[in-house]
Formats: sequence, structure tokens, C-alpha cells
Amino acid sequence: MSRNSFMGMLSQRFGAAIFIFGKILRFGFFLAFILFLLKGTDTLAGYNLNQTLFFFLTFNLIDVVAQFLFREVYRFRPLVISGSFDLVLTKPMSALFRSLMGGADVLDLVTIPPLILAIYFVGRSLGPSPTDVLFYVFLIINGLILATAFHIAVISLGIITLEIDHTIMIYRDITNLGRFPIDIYKQPLQGILTYLIPVG
Repeated sequence: MSRNSFMGMLSQRFGAAIFIFGKILRFGFFLAFILFLLKGTDTLAGYNLNQTLFFFLTFNLIDVVAQFLFREVYRFRPLVISGSFDLVLTKPMSALFRSLMGGADVLDLVTIPPLILAIYFVGRSLGPSPTDVLFYVFLIINGLILATAFHIAVISLGIITLEIDHTIMIYRDITNLGRFPIDIYKQPLQGILTYLIPVG
């Protein structure tokens, strides 16, 4: 399934190039925003430039990996509305697995290695110990588990009710609040993003 998705993307090279350019441009604008923001203040809620960049890059890594793995969720609701999901249910494979990971996105795969390199170089400047690195890897895995749970919740809402449109986009808007350290928000939003909707 993912191979078919890859082949489909590669057959539309111009569109793929525009999409990757747009992703890089968007990432660059966010990076410039952080640099300009911290140029005048030196810190953001007590975090220096390297720490803020590390937060931003880590958020992007989890976000991009989740998009790469769970791209099929974006096409799930039309599948239910058209009735094509009934065909998925008749096949001898997990409908949840098919709905979550039925079509990985090769364009997101391209952006993952540069992100990992950027995290390595920025993280190295923070001087972490081996224990810190181990905890960081565990937190990345935890973030991906939370992203999986959110995507399963989106699929569930798509089955339970047809009144909620573009639920995955609502999820994306909420998770974007975790792009920066959540200490910049005031209560009760800070508590909500930490405990109720743990995107921080």
C-alpha cells in the first residue's frame, strides 16, 4: 500500500517538488520567526535560543514522522462517506492498521533526515549526558505514541459522527500550540496542553 503511495507521488514530480519547497519555506519562516523573536529578548519563557530551537526541531520531528506514518488518516473520512470503507472491512487485515498506515507519504520521508541532523547539531551544543540522550529518545517514542492515540481518536470520530468535518485539521491546529515551550502560555491553557491534551 505504501509502495503504491510512493510510486504515485514519484509519478507527479513537479507537484512533489512544489510541495517539498513549500514545506521547506514554511519551516524556514518559523525558524526566522524564532531567531527574530529571541534576538531582542535573548530568552523565551526562560529558554535560550538553542533550547527553543531544540524544542521546535523536536516538535517538527514528531509531527513529520506522524504525518509520514499516518497520512492515510487524512483520506479516511471521504472513505467512510463514499462507502469504500466497507471494502476495507471485508479484507483479511486489520481495518485500524489499514486506516492508519495504508499510505505513507514519501515527501515527509525526505524531510526526516535533515531534521534529525539539525536536532543532533543543536542538541550537541546543549551538552547532554548519555542519560539525557536516553530520556530524550524515550520522550520521542512517547510523543509518537501520543500522536498515534490522537490519530486513532480522529478515525473514531470519523466513524461515530459525520457532523465533525476535518477533525484531523483541528488536531493539527491544537498540536501546533506545542511548537514552542508551553511555559509561554498562561494557565489554564498551560495545564490543558500538559495534562488534558498533552501536546506540550
